[in-house]
Amino acid sequence: MGAALFAEYEDVLARTALFKRSRLSASERSELFDIFIAHCEWTRIYFGWRPNLRDEADNHLIELALAGGATHIITRNIRQVAKMELKFPQLSVVTPEQFLKEQIE
Repeated sequence: MGAALFAEYEDVLARTALFKRSRLSASERSELFDIFIAHCEWTRIYFGWRPNLRDEADNHLIELALAGGATHIITRNIRQVAKMELKFPQLSVVTPEQFLKEQIE
């Protein structure tokens, strides 16, 4: 977890319209977020890889993954995130379904 990703998650959770049909209340979502954050490892980014992604707002994900030694970025935003200008062979960009399938196999 990094500062930019934390702020992004907080921003999304604050969008009440996004959760209109959610079975969870705002306080329940907040509690789940707290539990999630408690299990995350805080990672500092010491080196920026720019330019890389077309959407500047997504670059922090690549940098966080590299700084944390991740092997995967799991996202539904495959089209944008997988189009890195800089290639990192140790880093795969996959959907949640692809990741789970890899773990089962």
